[in-house]
Amino acid sequence: MEDGTSKSPGYCCETAPDFDVRQWDVREGCEVRQILDRVADKWSLLVIALLDCESLRFSQLRREIDGVSQRMLSVTLRQLERDGLVSRTVHPVVPPRVDYALTPLGRTLHETIKSLVTWTETHQREIAEARAAYDARHEMMDS
Repeated sequence: MEDGTSKSPGYCCETAPDFDVRQWDVREGCEVRQILDRVADKWSLLVIALLDCESLRFSQLRREIDGVSQRMLSVTLRQLERDGLVSRTVHPVVPPRVDYALTPLGRTLHETIKSLVTWTETHQREIAEARAAYDARHEMMDS
């Protein structure tokens, strides 16, 4: 831990270069777990991906994200704004216009998400084959 850094209530563990994932604090109240839960949920990932190139209005986001409810999108945007990943700009016009955009911090997360999507695209055939093999094995067991 760096000099002058104190352990917060949500502090989980040291993050040294040789950090072992098995040392993660997986308790529900762990701050790292809370952040991962937020940024790794499907709606957050989609919002961050869509805001990569441009700011969008709420209605544009809702049209682009198939299956998201108005309430869920509102909650997701509010949480991402609270975490400093998305900014919300209200324009003083009638009717009011609100735009959402990635913050610089949100852009750094987008790079990680792109890596995850690239990995998924690269391995989707292998995953589909593994799923089919698994389903076939379990279908035979259930018969």
